[in-house]
Amino acid sequence: MSIHTGGGDGTGRDTGEAQEAAAILARTRAVVDPALRTAVGSLPGVLRRIARYHFGWEQVDGTPALGNPGKAVRPALVLTAAEAVGGAGARAAAVPAAAAVELIHNFTLLHDDVMDRDTTRRHRPTAWTVFGVADAILAGDALQAVAQRLLADDPHPASTAAASRLASCVVELCVGQQVDTALEGCPPAEVTLDEVLAMAEAKTGALLGCACALGGLYAGASQDEVEALDAFGRESGLAFQLIDDVIGIWGDPGRTGKPVGADLAARKKSLPVVAALASGTPAAEELAELYGAPYDQGDLERTIRAVERAGGRDWAQAQAADRMARAMQELSRAIPSPESAGGLLALAEYVTRRTS
Repeated sequence: MSIHTGGGDGTGRDTGEAQEAAAILARTRAVVDPALRTAVGSLPGVLRRIARYHFGWEQVDGTPALGNPGKAVRPALVLTAAEAVGGAGARAAAVPAAAAVELIHNFTLLHDDVMDRDTTRRHRPTAWTVFGVADAILAGDALQAVAQRLLADDPHPASTAAASRLASCVVELCVGQQVDTALEGCPPAEVTLDEVLAMAEAKTGALLGCACALGGLYAGASQDEVEALDAFGRESGLAFQLIDDVIGIWGDPGRTGKPVGADLAARKKSLPVVAALASGTPAAEELAELYGAPYDQGDLERTIRAVERAGGRDWAQAQAADRMARAMQELSRAIPSPESAGGLLALAEYVTRRTS
């Protein structure tokens, strides 16, 4: 399997998988959006308004908007895993779990934007820049509570196990974010690739793994199958993060909705940067010097070139391909039938062939 940060290679397989992934995401939005709107609508006053703005459903003044609520990759993994194991009936039953996972994802986005001081998400101002830091944090907290309530109120026999697994995942997400924030203040030479890979698994892989596992739980999968689905999601999530870090440096801001070099400006120890710093090359020394000094807009292009010359981009893309190979192995343990696993394969390809 090849890993791309641009378009496919023009083969029929690329086109077919892209179309299948697009269809899965559209079907997911059609059934999960109503559940999300109902859940968000249960919030009181200002918290509801902030959440609806964050999801792209309203403008700042509360009037309706046709914004971008996100790609729905995580809820799609829940529903697709459920269908792969248990068929269409399991997919329909797993909608509350899919909505819960998407609420948790957006809880993390609201908080991450505050901690990272990101001013743009999905091509418009982030919630904290509009409503203030405190209210954005509280809206995120409320989304997490609503996610847990969705599972607590669900009569499905798997809902209790799903709620427990999702709660454990939230703790892991918080650990990943704490480490990510702490690494920003560490001297470049003190950060290792193993540390950053572990952080990425906690911050990104954990929720994708949890999404796949919840789908398996709602379909009545065995414990071994659930764990294999979780591992598939985690490995896919690491590939996702690797490509996301590449896009964060070399992506088109017109597609990403974020300014060029935002992670570099924040001195984030993203995976390509740490790989570059560990390369032992003259470009690594240059990068360490740049990263050890306060950010200067005039040095942005030089910093980007240093990461690339030190091999950070090539390493990240190769590592993403390796992680996807591992993901495929885990998926074959959970779902031996290629036909049944096709939807999950298409989604995995989708997240590693994107440009935004």
